[in-house]
Amino acid sequence: MTTPAELTAPSGAMQAAPLKRRAANAANAIRRSASSTAQDIAQGFFEITHNGFALLGLALVCIAITMTARPDLQKKAEYRMVTWLQERQLEANGPPEFTELEAIDRATAAEPKDLPKQQAALAFWLSRKYNVAPEPLSALVASAFEIGATAKLDPTLILAVMAIESGFNPFAQSPVGAQGLMQVMTKIHTDKYENFGGKFAAFDPVTNLRVGVKVLQECIARAGSVAGGLKYYVGAANLDSDGGYADKVLAEHARLLSVVGGKQVLQQPRSMPVKLAPGPTSAPIQVQLRERTQDSSPEKEATQSTEKVAALAS
Repeated sequence: MTTPAELTAPSGAMQAAPLKRRAANAANAIRRSASSTAQDIAQGFFEITHNGFALLGLALVCIAITMTARPDLQKKAEYRMVTWLQERQLEANGPPEFTELEAIDRATAAEPKDLPKQQAALAFWLSRKYNVAPEPLSALVASAFEIGATAKLDPTLILAVMAIESGFNPFAQSPVGAQGLMQVMTKIHTDKYENFGGKFAAFDPVTNLRVGVKVLQECIARAGSVAGGLKYYVGAANLDSDGGYADKVLAEHARLLSVVGGKQVLQQPRSMPVKLAPGPTSAPIQVQLRERTQDSSPEKEATQSTEKVAALAS
């Protein structure tokens, strides 16, 4: 005899089969939908990324073209980038009270070993004689050779004027206002400093050197000779004597030429420039006026002149 359970079993199995098929179909549909959604997202991300890189590349090309056409913009961009990096470094290193990375840009100095042999010899010789560090002197010697080539003046003559005038003190000032390495009369030659930012550039060593060479060049052209030009330069154009100034410069010039030639030159004590009293001037050239020092006398100056001429001849 058939039990109720046996009669209902096939009917339950038949009802469960469609439910399994529907569940499987639903799962497949979900998988297909998820796969399609993932593909759409990946495709969209690829297109966005591709377009983004294309725009970035186009922007970089435009920037490169602009920088090439406008070097001033390139310099500004480089300056801002360097400044930004320096600020980040300062933040990492702590308070900026004792940190100024760009201070090196204001230094007038160079490695003597990087100079040509003759220039290095001059730098070391002048360093020993005038008690000045060889690094700043190396920069001044290199500048004298560069500026001298442009002005068609012997660089050793320029260095000799610098040595006698200031002893390589870039902040020297005479009682009458001659300033800097070349003791240029700033008040008289203010116009020559305009291209360098103003009269305070007189205390920038290289700028003072450039302006001094320009003044010396004009003096030599006016006088027609180096010795005569030196007389104009010291402010003695209308005086009978320059107090031995030209002899001192030419004697130092001769010594520097010997150093360049590889000769052994004795270190003579430093001689200060003779400062002449202002006299009446009628010449149109703007000369450098000096004052006579208290310990200078005509007899002493004559003796010094004789000694310098003898040294030059030897």
